[in-house]
Amino acid sequence: MSDEYIVVGLGKSNLAVVDFLLAKGIVPAVVDTRENPPLRKELPSNVAFRSGDFSDFAADFCAAKTLVVGPGVPLYTPAIKAAAEHGVEVIGDIELFVREVNVPVIGITGANGKSTVTTLVGLMAKAAGIKVGVGGNIGVPALDLLKDPAKLYVLELSSFQLETTKSLHAAGCTILNVTEDHMDRYEFDIEKYAEAKHIIYKNAYHVIYNRFDQRTFPKDQSVDKVSFGDDDREYGLVKEANHTYLAKFGRKIMDVADMKIAGKHNQMNALAAMALADVVGINENAQVETLKTFTGLEHRCQFVAEIKGVKFYNDSKATNVGSTLAAVDGLSSVTQGDLFLLAGGIGKGQNFSPIGDLLKTQIKEMYCFGRDAKDLLVLGDNAISVADMKEGLRKAFEAAKPGDVVLLAPACASMDMFKNFEERGDVFVSLVRELESKEC
Repeated sequence: MSDEYIVVGLGKSNLAVVDFLLAKGIVPAVVDTRENPPLRKELPSNVAFRSGDFSDFAADFCAAKTLVVGPGVPLYTPAIKAAAEHGVEVIGDIELFVREVNVPVIGITGANGKSTVTTLVGLMAKAAGIKVGVGGNIGVPALDLLKDPAKLYVLELSSFQLETTKSLHAAGCTILNVTEDHMDRYEFDIEKYAEAKHIIYKNAYHVIYNRFDQRTFPKDQSVDKVSFGDDDREYGLVKEANHTYLAKFGRKIMDVADMKIAGKHNQMNALAAMALADVVGINENAQVETLKTFTGLEHRCQFVAEIKGVKFYNDSKATNVGSTLAAVDGLSSVTQGDLFLLAGGIGKGQNFSPIGDLLKTQIKEMYCFGRDAKDLLVLGDNAISVADMKEGLRKAFEAAKPGDVVLLAPACASMDMFKNFEERGDVFVSLVRELESKEC
């Protein structure tokens, strides 16, 4: 095995790592615990691939110059931890990316909303005529963006990616929020999860934080910083009569009613996006134009259909409790009827009790399926067990009346029953379309 670069884990981002290294004249070795990971067939023939438990490669890891570790592989894996202690460089694809670029990079992380904010900032830059590359933890792997060089890069960054990133000097960056997610990876300690998020602030030129979420506050008070939140300070909301406006330091920018995306959480996403756009000089007209035309991302509070007066929304990307709370709150603010929730999957060690509070107030009934459905069923008498999402959808539609909403926002990961959250959302949309064809 090559003693220069070993790529650990063969996901989409690490396939891009292999291509990047080959273009540099470096032929890495690739290891994965899976004998046949889905992307193995896309590896070039001159790249050695080995499968097995990482402990089988401990000596190779320690002999390497650099391990490029995929975001799905914990750094506390014994063989990787031993290599790091042995002096081996342990990095990820984002570290390779930031070493390569010499134009501004915007970094966006948080438990919820980061894909929406990343997309918004990218669209704002495009509307302003700036050649922009958008990717990272969303869409295109960061290193693949380098194949078509841009003047600005906007990256969604997960906590896992940040753990292996040391050289990011973000022109602007944000931690949108910190709520429980991936607790099984962080020893069920939300402060350790927050600590990983805070790597994004190191060496940043401008920090945008959530003034109503203390875990997002920068620890270095000397950094150039500005906040967003749902009062009228800094980037905030100005309320007059029956109108609410997105505002910058009290100056009204646009009525939230002119936005295509609804709910308080999307107002916060818009404010964060505007703050990031401002620090890299994206003009305000482009910001407003984008916010007036952006209809939202697939699988993120995506309107699917209205059947006999009942509206169906797909928020399969709600893979944690915080994102489910935001989805319920956002839809509750724009609907007059009852809300029926479909939830369940792999709970990732989260505390589900906040959903129990919603069952008393904003959720009429919750239909629970998947591996950890039992942890949801104990939250209230209106939590109902179903065999799968299809049965949950059928029961919700039978119980709903015109003006009500049926929402898929599972609060859980999907891999117990689906390949990923996208497949889960696609199946939900397909089931709704099937129901629509029968009822309409």
